[in-house]
Amino acid sequence: MNKKMSRRARENLIGYSFIGIWIIGFIIFMLYPLINSIIYSLSNVNITGSATIVSFQGLENYQKIFQVEEGFLFTEALVSFLFKELLFQLPIIIVFSVLIAMLLNQKIRGRGIFRTIFFLPVIISSGPVIKELISQGAGGTNIFDTYGFITIIEESLNPVLAEPIIKIFSEIIIIFWFSGVQILIFLAGLQKIDSQVYEAARVDGAGPWQSFWKITLPSLMNLIFINAIYTIVLLATFSENEVIQNIQKNMFSVKTGYGMASAMAWIYSIVILLIIGLLTLTAGFVSKKRRRGY
Repeated sequence: MNKKMSRRARENLIGYSFIGIWIIGFIIFMLYPLINSIIYSLSNVNITGSATIVSFQGLENYQKIFQVEEGFLFTEALVSFLFKELLFQLPIIIVFSVLIAMLLNQKIRGRGIFRTIFFLPVIISSGPVIKELISQGAGGTNIFDTYGFITIIEESLNPVLAEPIIKIFSEIIIIFWFSGVQILIFLAGLQKIDSQVYEAARVDGAGPWQSFWKITLPSLMNLIFINAIYTIVLLATFSENEVIQNIQKNMFSVKTGYGMASAMAWIYSIVILLIIGLLTLTAGFVSKKRRRGY
């Protein structure tokens, strides 16, 4: 028994040694700042020279967000991100990723090169690079404006709808840049679908359109859910996001400081978590409905 216990202890020790570096890194770089931000959000933080004075004041920072001008600007940026960016960009990225993954799954020469081309922006799409591309007009507005699409949208639609659609066109190339990881995930899912299923569908008289709706799309539903969550987190944590820029601006402001900025960050995090939770519930409901249908 002692030998078994010692062997088990050795195996546990080997396992912890492998994940130990990650645990230490998580505690230092994730858990400690997370707890610190909660404390800051409930306190008045004053930085004087090398000293940081933290005085507890409860939920006052959260209340101020809905009372002062800086809080109104943060709320406006948050609503704009949710309803003018995330709501429109998320389905575009998912649909584009599925289409490109289906094209790359075809038996064509140079598939590896094309996959590299679509994944390359993931490596170099840092905040400064994206910002520079947009500032130089490489986002997409100039392309569509040349053919008068932007003018047609402005004249045909209500300004409430026209503004986010024009914003999407103005950053359409940048939006596609965010699709690299999703394309690879969908591509992996497509390669797991047995080709014999498509052959049986063709024998039964199903065309490409019917095969997509009855075979391809149901097989990718779980991956669509995963990619949707990944895309939400990606867009929400992008450094050029207006909400994040607003939080950073308030962090170094004399009027707000670390306390209110931390409260803003936690409100932002809770909203994103609620959206992910709602998406999870929706995916679970759809999955149960599909199983009942079968």
